[in-house]
Amino acid sequence: MPTYDLYASDPGDPLWQVPATGSARFGWEYDDGRDRLLALYQKGKDKQWDGQKRIDWDLEVDPADPLGTPDESMSLYGTKYWAKMTDKDKGELRKHYASWQFSQFLHGEQGAMVCAARIVESVPDLDAKFYSATQVMDEARHAEIYGRFLHEKIGMLYPINDNLQALLGDTLRDSRWDMPYLGMQVLIEGLALAAFGMIRDTTDKPLPQQILAYVMQDEARHVAFGRMALRDYYRQLSDAELREREEFVIEGCYLMRDRLRGVEVLRNFGIPAAEAEEYSEQSEFLALFRRLLFSRIVPCVKDIGLWGTRLQQAYVDMGVFEMGDSNLDLLMAQDEEIAERLDAERFAVEERERVTEVAEAIEAGGSQ
Repeated sequence: MPTYDLYASDPGDPLWQVPATGSARFGWEYDDGRDRLLALYQKGKDKQWDGQKRIDWDLEVDPADPLGTPDESMSLYGTKYWAKMTDKDKGELRKHYASWQFSQFLHGEQGAMVCAARIVESVPDLDAKFYSATQVMDEARHAEIYGRFLHEKIGMLYPINDNLQALLGDTLRDSRWDMPYLGMQVLIEGLALAAFGMIRDTTDKPLPQQILAYVMQDEARHVAFGRMALRDYYRQLSDAELREREEFVIEGCYLMRDRLRGVEVLRNFGIPAAEAEEYSEQSEFLALFRRLLFSRIVPCVKDIGLWGTRLQQAYVDMGVFEMGDSNLDLLMAQDEEIAERLDAERFAVEERERVTEVAEAIEAGGSQ
């Protein structure tokens, strides 16, 4: 079924065209590169995987509860609207929320694919071009996987959120070669990693857990790449140039924080926009969710050298300043370990099942 037939609301024109600016850069030094980036490039090659094969698409998903979402996490929980809802209505609400979340993941992954391609084109260093080329493939795989999940398992999509689209547009329209790194690798990817991790660690549904764990294994490399490249480059910038980038981060963080309300879902249930905004803002669960989403962004921004007074104050206002001291390397290592452990557990079960089948076949043959 065409994707347009599955949208919960009109996504608008079938193509969003963002005018490109900036230069394509070629370098003629092919024998030199930073050891850390070349090692990450090698890892990017070694860790390629096929979403058709690594993920068990035969696992069933209940569209009325795709993620095992508790009632308390619904922004309507405890309101007059919730009291009037039947179990079927609540299942439909869960379906819409899961569709909205994974649709934003899908649109973000397409944005990441385009930004990675722009980095290949515009970054001056060949080692960075090499790694970015592996990331283009990673992001294509992620978009493929999220698209398949939404089409086959949920049967519904949501258009891209306005604030996510605004940040993507600002990132792509900027002519400076480092801005796709900053907008995508640090802000959008960092926030996506935190969102993926929260769902991965709380869902009891095996298919979305697999998808998120495996995607996060790739994303950990992407954030590491952005950190390496930007940390090296930002050491060379003037105070004025650093302030410009800090302003971009501040605006982007507010956009991303305001994106995570899900009011589009509530409006589709006939709730007036003002009430939808109020319920989303007052939800204790969503407030915690929005705050924790910065757990990957704040330490990364600090690590790459963007930590001026105005940026620090913005994080104080958002209530996330203390996250600057989080151990980002530890979080990324845990993402890798969780994916590898999930693989090991799945393959161990499959091997036990295979051994059992063989033993039963032998026993059946011997009794004849």
